[in-house]
Amino acid sequence: MKKISQVCVLLCALAPFAAFSATPDQPAATKPSLDALFGDSVVAKGKGVEVKRADLDSMVVRMKAQYAASQMPAPADAESQVLKKLVIDQLILSKATDADRATGKTRYQDWAGKVKTANKFETDADFDKAINQQLLGSETLDQWKKQRLDMMTEPVILERELKLNITDADVKKFYDDPANIAHFEEPEMVRVSHILLMTQDPKTGDALPEDKKAAKHKQMEDLLKRARSGEDFTKLADQYSEDPGVKENHGEYKFSKSDRFVQEFKDAAFALAKTNDVSDIVTSQFGYHIIKLSEKIPAKKADYSDVKDGIREHLVQEQFQKLAPDYIAKLVKDANIQIMDEKLKNTDFSVETAPKEAAAPAGAPAAPAAAK
Repeated sequence: MKKISQVCVLLCALAPFAAFSATPDQPAATKPSLDALFGDSVVAKGKGVEVKRADLDSMVVRMKAQYAASQMPAPADAESQVLKKLVIDQLILSKATDADRATGKTRYQDWAGKVKTANKFETDADFDKAINQQLLGSETLDQWKKQRLDMMTEPVILERELKLNITDADVKKFYDDPANIAHFEEPEMVRVSHILLMTQDPKTGDALPEDKKAAKHKQMEDLLKRARSGEDFTKLADQYSEDPGVKENHGEYKFSKSDRFVQEFKDAAFALAKTNDVSDIVTSQFGYHIIKLSEKIPAKKADYSDVKDGIREHLVQEQFQKLAPDYIAKLVKDANIQIMDEKLKNTDFSVETAPKEAAAPAGAPAAPAAAK
């Protein structure tokens, strides 16, 4: 089961840029502007809220960059959407207690630790480097960390303010309910190693001439004999495989039938019957493969210990969907928000309830990157 996102209904409603939760301390422009010379204008204000033009512009740039990176057009009302998010974020965070912030910090540290483990980052510097490579617009690493921390803190505040109480019994009941079993089914998987000799130019993607293909096939025939005679398959993969990922994974992959691997590769891998069986030469669009079966993993129901945190988040999310819109509407009303920019006067601060299917737990685990 995929881990359910911790963000509340508010953040879901403002996807896809919810991951970059806004804060009031955005970086200054790199070139002098009228705002920099004569003061940053206020776009919106109210009790506990003040949104500056620089904050709004900076986040709009990042939002549009994220849409562009996804090859999607940014919404026509991008400024209004960002303003709505900035205002509501500030209103929720203004309710934070010291205990809320401490819990949010713990959740952030737990999340960061899991990311570091999953990606095999050996140091904090490795983690920071990976984040830096994904920053958009003028965002800095320190700002990204604060924004992520705020995003982890908002659900904590809402859980307390909305008096949510999801118990261990509630979580176990959801897990045991036969109606929910599809959410926790893990499909049959295989763990295999492979050797690839490519039949296309790695730079251009063009097919190699027939004589070079024949030479590659002959080389693979020799490797197949060596593998079946008992030579160390991992060492053969490290030495001969032209799969770009071999340096990181030594040719090993684990996947289900629904994961994004070329069909010929999947079919051959699942056709292997016994551990250590080695396939015949398999031809795909990338070239010639031989595949060795390391393990067949039967389909099963995910262990409760592995999914209980995700179930709890799902149940909390359901309660957010029911209760958060009215709560946020009251926050906005009590704050008496004034919009100073005429173009943004019609900004709608209401939060719609997310559709049920968007909040339901996902069934299959996330697919790995496509293999050769």
